Amino acid sequence: MAFELPALPYDYEALQPYMSKETLEYHHDKHHKAYVDNGNKLAAEAGLGDLSVEEVVKQSFGKNAGLFNNAAQHYNHIHFWKWMKKGGGGNKLPGALQKAFDSDLGGYDKFKADFIAAGTTQFGSGWAWVSVKDGKLAISKTPNGENPLVHGASPILGVDVWEHSYYIDYRNARPKYLEAFVDSLINWDHVLELYEKANA
Repeated sequence: MAFELPALPYDYEALQPYMSKETLEYHHDKHHKAYVDNGNKLAAEAGLGDLSVEEVVKQSFGKNAGLFNNAAQHYNHIHFWKWMKKGGGGNKLPGALQKAFDSDLGGYDKFKADFIAAGTTQFGSGWAWVSVKDGKLAISKTPNGENPLVHGASPILGVDVWEHSYYIDYRNARPKYLEAFVDSLINWDHVLELYEKANA
C-alpha cells in the first residue's frame, strides 16, 4: 500500500491559540509530506511497497534506517493529527480510559506529570507515548521517529517533540507546549478508539 498524506481532520486555524496555522501548514504540508514521499520511494526500492505502514515500520526497524525513519514518522503523524482536536484535552476521559489510567498510570494527574516529563526529558528530537503492552498502559519516550510498535506495544497516545512541532509557537519552551497539548488539544475519543483496538 503506497503511503498517502492524509488530510487534516480540521482546518488550519482549528487548534489556535495552542497550535498555529503556520505550524500546521509547515508540519503537515511540508514535513509529513516529505516522510510520505521519501517513504514511498524507499519502500519501493526495498521491495516493501505493498505492505501496510505498520508492517513496513516493523520490518525496516534495525535493518534499513532511511526507510524506517520515514515510515515510522508517517505512522506517527497519521495518528498525531487525530490525537488533537479543537476544544480537546482536559481530565474528562471516557469511562474505560479513566479506569485504565487510574489502575495503570496512577490517575490523570500522575499521567499528566509523567507524560510531560517524558516529553521534556527526551533529548533532541523524538516522541512521548502512552501505549498498551501486555494488557497494561505504560508511558515511554523514543528518539527520532521510533515508536512503541517496534517494542511490542500498541501506541494509543503520542506527542511529537521535534522542534518543528512547537518552535514557531513556543520557541524553546517545550514544557509549555506539552502542557497545552495535554490541557487543550488531546482528542480522547481517538485515544479510546486505539485503546479498544489494542485490547480487542
